[in-house]
Amino acid sequence: MTTSTPTATIPKHGILFVFAAGVLWSTVGLGIRLIEDAVVWQILLYRSVSMSLFLYIVIRLRSGESPFTQIRRVGWPAVIAGLALVAAYSGGIYAIQNTSVANAMLLFATAPFIAAVLGWIVLKEPVRLATWIAIAVALGGIAIMVADKSGGVALSGSLAALGSSLGFAIFTVALRWGKTGEMLPAVFLSGVFAVFITLGICLFTGLSTTISLFDGSIAMSMGVFQVGAGLILYTLGSRSLPAAELTLLSLAEVLLAPLWVWLFLGETTSINTLIGGAVLLAAIVGNALSGKRRKPPPITTP
Repeated sequence: MTTSTPTATIPKHGILFVFAAGVLWSTVGLGIRLIEDAVVWQILLYRSVSMSLFLYIVIRLRSGESPFTQIRRVGWPAVIAGLALVAAYSGGIYAIQNTSVANAMLLFATAPFIAAVLGWIVLKEPVRLATWIAIAVALGGIAIMVADKSGGVALSGSLAALGSSLGFAIFTVALRWGKTGEMLPAVFLSGVFAVFITLGICLFTGLSTTISLFDGSIAMSMGVFQVGAGLILYTLGSRSLPAAELTLLSLAEVLLAPLWVWLFLGETTSINTLIGGAVLLAAIVGNALSGKRRKPPPITTP
């Protein structure tokens, strides 16, 4: 009796942690919708500053060493992972600003499939038949979702969302290449890269690095709570849960994000997004249930 209680409670706590992470990540659409004037590079700059500072403190307290020491241990894979995340963040923010939150979040969810294909090409990792079938089904869902977006910002937003998924997939494959399951140092490095890259873009294009107190507060809050705290909760919870449960729990992010903008801002989505999204979610669920022993990829939030 005494030995069974801890084992029973660990998965339970893991479920709560991972679900809570999904809830925090799902607020990204609402946060970006609340931004009044700031554009993608300004949002990313302020969000990255707060995220980097927050993760630096957490990594120091958790490991007792500098995140830069951990990054040096991993080497080039950490650098590639960090740069890939900058691309993912940029595409994610642009996508949410230019298409519906539901459309963007569902397209973000394709990252594990893209990672499977990249892992097969780059790392020669085998891909299960069930995953290839799920990828084909997912492509059908994506085709339905973008069919009613023949031009303009909606289509560019959808393409940016797929580009963001590609960035997250490269992040996943880079960590596998570096043979590390530790996400925090690479995500910290992505924040540092993002600060310098967005500063450079702002200076080169003449875009002001000063934004309103309201926009700055939201962007910096997202860096700490939406990205940073969500990542920590996911890291804690993922250690005690199988891959299938992690994949299914991560869908909380995809399903809740459109709910928040509908509840608070009245944003709705198109019938094509709903139908294609349902097909895409079916592919994700089917793949998760058919491969319970596979190790899950890292986070896929913008």
